[in-house]
Amino acid sequence: MKLHGIRIPHKKNTADCPPVRLSVPETVVIPMSMHIGKTAMTTVKKGDHVKVGQRIGDASGFFSSDIHASISGTVQAIEERTGCNGSRIPCVVIASDGLQEPFGGLTPPVVKDFDGFIRAVKESGVVGLGGAGFPSFVKLGVKDLSRIETVIINAAECEPYITSDTRTMVDKGEYVFRCIDIMRRFMGARHFIIGIENNKREAIRVMQKLAADTDDVEVCVLPSVYPQGGEKVLIYHTTGRVVPRGGLPLDVGVIVANVTTLAFIAEYMETGVPLIQKCLTVDGSAVKEPKNVIAPIGMLIEDLIEQAGGLKCEPKKVLYGGPMMGISLPSMHEPVLKTTNAVIFMDEKEALPPKTTPCISCGACISHCPFRLNPRDIAKTYRLGDVKALKELCVDICMECGCCAYICPAHRPLVQTNKLGKIMLKEALAAEKKKKKAGNGGSNA
Repeated sequence: MKLHGIRIPHKKNTADCPPVRLSVPETVVIPMSMHIGKTAMTTVKKGDHVKVGQRIGDASGFFSSDIHASISGTVQAIEERTGCNGSRIPCVVIASDGLQEPFGGLTPPVVKDFDGFIRAVKESGVVGLGGAGFPSFVKLGVKDLSRIETVIINAAECEPYITSDTRTMVDKGEYVFRCIDIMRRFMGARHFIIGIENNKREAIRVMQKLAADTDDVEVCVLPSVYPQGGEKVLIYHTTGRVVPRGGLPLDVGVIVANVTTLAFIAEYMETGVPLIQKCLTVDGSAVKEPKNVIAPIGMLIEDLIEQAGGLKCEPKKVLYGGPMMGISLPSMHEPVLKTTNAVIFMDEKEALPPKTTPCISCGACISHCPFRLNPRDIAKTYRLGDVKALKELCVDICMECGCCAYICPAHRPLVQTNKLGKIMLKEALAAEKKKKKAGNGGSNA
């Protein structure tokens, strides 16, 4: 099987570091949107007293997710803040009372069938914890369960630095297998593949040991080639199946779920405590003591790094996630989100982008792209505003992994241009659809 991608430094400095639980901060800021889909509707108001695990945001519509209080205390404010994607998001600011009182309604869900299982997953507030943020109850709520041939558990964790999934497998591996058992019972799943890169020896050992007593769980050890953890890449490298353009994993009989997501679901079934905290990696060239920590959702990054040991220099860049696909934070006043699996603090040397020079037409961006796209030509057509050519070049299937920009000897901003090209194509198609709809409406009139 031909592998496409790039070899990057692993920098898994914290793989052997069990997570340290941080103290409850004075305040948390909990956004009502930490998931793909519609923003949750706030259910509390300023001055309300809330307890740990209490629902403070209701999912609004099918693609949405419930939000819960991560600390007990008083709602200090409900205010809009600008998220890292530039959108304005309502946030609930809670001032801690120092008591961490649990909400009285937190009990393990009673699950007797598939519908009850999906309902429990929804009420837990869990979303894809690998960074995607797709509401888990939507992904698992398959209408025709007979279409599921294989469940692929994404344990690749291919980004540099990040080891939070690794710690899940090492520290909570039994919960991963409890969730597998739950999916057997309520979803009828009969084949499971744990896709994991070969640079995680201890995690592989734990997973293989737990899988030894099963007949339907395969631990698939994969080469450490980035972006091994990309959904469509992982499907191909574990099953040989290709998800069609515009299609979903289910179109090839597969569901892909992050390993930490599944471990959390099993833990929720046991405790009834919703998603209110995250295990995440704190690392980077500006960090004094790289480590894994457990932090309440909504904890500000400035409080996080102070409790995690502090910085050895002023960071030039701070990222949610890894250096390949992570999102740059505008300030240290951003909160820990449901999807935060790492916060990386870079010094000036690590963060400073290299000087861009003219393209030399070497083709490295093409040969290393997992989907064999042509970022060079995409960049040209984007500058020309040629929407038809962008569509023909399949810019819409770019997974924005950054392989092209990383490997480019001229340091061209290829992945950034791909993103802009995707937006241009999306807007053009939406405008075309709107125009066509208006035309049809006019003729009907």
